[in-house]
Amino acid sequence: MKSDLDKFMKQHDIDVLFITGAAQHNPAMIYFVGTAHVSDAFLIKKRGKAPVLFHYPMEREEAAKSGLPLTSLSKYPISELLKDAGGNYLDAMVLRLKRMLEDLDIRSGRVAIYGKDEIGPVYAMINGLEKLMPGIQMIGFVRDEILSNAMMTKEADEISHIREMGRITTAVVGKTADYITGHKTSRETVVHTDGSPVTIGEVKNLINLWLAEFGVENPEGTIFAIGRDAGIPHSVGTPSDPLKLGQTIVYDIYPCQAGGGYFYDFTRTWSLGYATDEVQALYDQVKQVYDTLVSELEVNAPFSRYQDRTCELFEAMGHPTIRTNQVTEVGYVHSVGHGIGLKVHEKPWSSTTNSSPTDILAPGAAFTLEPGLYYPDRGMGVRIEDSYVVTPDGRFEILADYPKDLILPLK
Repeated sequence: MKSDLDKFMKQHDIDVLFITGAAQHNPAMIYFVGTAHVSDAFLIKKRGKAPVLFHYPMEREEAAKSGLPLTSLSKYPISELLKDAGGNYLDAMVLRLKRMLEDLDIRSGRVAIYGKDEIGPVYAMINGLEKLMPGIQMIGFVRDEILSNAMMTKEADEISHIREMGRITTAVVGKTADYITGHKTSRETVVHTDGSPVTIGEVKNLINLWLAEFGVENPEGTIFAIGRDAGIPHSVGTPSDPLKLGQTIVYDIYPCQAGGGYFYDFTRTWSLGYATDEVQALYDQVKQVYDTLVSELEVNAPFSRYQDRTCELFEAMGHPTIRTNQVTEVGYVHSVGHGIGLKVHEKPWSSTTNSSPTDILAPGAAFTLEPGLYYPDRGMGVRIEDSYVVTPDGRFEILADYPKDLILPLK
């Protein structure tokens, strides 16, 4: 939570957080600013102090919606900066950063860098700033244990945003099911009244339309894949593929609030009309593992425990897993879940190779649970995914429930 930031900064010897970029689709900036229409800004948080948002004057009213202390960049006129920098534009921008930091009484220390922006200009300015202010050390993380740790546990209002995205997501999934089952079939294919097939691409276009009608965005796309594609976990599907009966469809949908706010993540596997014995057996095994994992969840447990448990359960059923073969492309091939929030994938991580001791199912954590099995050469894949929150009193609550029926009946 935000209240933990100073503690995490102290633990990792960081004096200042420095965030750059817009307040749209920029998780680090949104965490402090919200999705106000701020197209470019700097946010500087000194340890023990409130963050300050440096904004352009044209966006002063949008910046004010953040509720943060504000400083307009008009305080640092570009004409004066250029004069002081001998006409060199990069040096002028570096000089502006120096004066911003000094105005916050920051002249030395370790400064952690976050945000989304064009990497070239940011690199040039950071490099120049370190030369101009030798007491400043700019720090970047491959594994961030400061801002990501704070973001991992959510306040009640953050959970309400994710819950609302879950309501919208499952409503769109329901619309998708209604649309498909409202069609007739011919020769094992879902068809329109003129006999033309309903295709993967057509359904995905409608998914995007329905999400837009709910006022949310789909920046990372949707997985809607049938048959062999369903057996490749992140295949988004082939647009021209027709919807065929008896083949698995993996439907993984992960939209976010407009402007890049909170995400939801959800997957169902469908077989239209009927399921073959082989498909039904695979689905039943995934469902059994999912139910077992849910029954064994414990507050503050390492999330990686459930990755090991998933592998153990699938291996006992005779499937290869990434524990028995790290490069397997069949069987169980991914981690069992991840945190969700302002990023669709964030802490806590469940991977046994890429997690840390802080990746735990702590109160306030929102996370996915998504076991799956994949056999592309057999033309099938199955995944079931729901998103959960650990409540303040240590319960595990599903954020948006939806039926887990494998078979969608058709006319």
